[in-house]
Amino acid sequence: MGQKVNPLSFRIAVTEPWRSRWYATKREFGEYLIEDQKIRKLIKANYQYAGIPRIDIERTREEIKVILYAARPGVIIGRKGAEVERLRESLKDTVERKIEVEIIEVSQPELEAQLVAEGIAEQLEKRAPFRRVLKKTVETAVQLGCLGIKIQISGRLGGSEMSRTERTVSGSIPLQTLRAKIDYGFTEAKTTYGRIGIKVWIYKGEVIGKEGSNASNA
Repeated sequence: MGQKVNPLSFRIAVTEPWRSRWYATKREFGEYLIEDQKIRKLIKANYQYAGIPRIDIERTREEIKVILYAARPGVIIGRKGAEVERLRESLKDTVERKIEVEIIEVSQPELEAQLVAEGIAEQLEKRAPFRRVLKKTVETAVQLGCLGIKIQISGRLGGSEMSRTERTVSGSIPLQTLRAKIDYGFTEAKTTYGRIGIKVWIYKGEVIGKEGSNASNA
């Protein structure tokens, strides 16, 4: 029986940074964890069209710093920063703490696995043929310079009676190599004939030196 491990959690503290960076006592840990989950859910629900593949959270004694990686930062910032101010206030009401928001633009959203998965889900919900969607997505990623991409979708594909799994692979995906920079994304497409699970792996090269440094072939 195969044992599946999330490629990001497998590389945490090796080539991937922690998504939540704070220290807590045993008594506070559960409270902070729930607060982080509330923050991420609120942002993803209200700004799903901003293209947010990743949300990092840092804590100090006085405040929470939320770092948003967005393909379309203008959607979050709004006119003269009005929207980001509204976001800050709603987060403050949700967790009842001082909130600081930082927005970082994603330069190549076509190579962010979570955004690729969400893009596929959006097309499947509009009843686009799944094989054509997969082929076009893979071609786009390869043209932009990724070293490997794998997409797997599962469910009642094309409205068929029985659920099945389809996958497409291009290039190499060295999942067991810790120094390999592999981005992973998962989402579900809510179609009229049921949910379709979508998983995306993108290989961007090998990481040199400390975490956060550039990939050798990216």
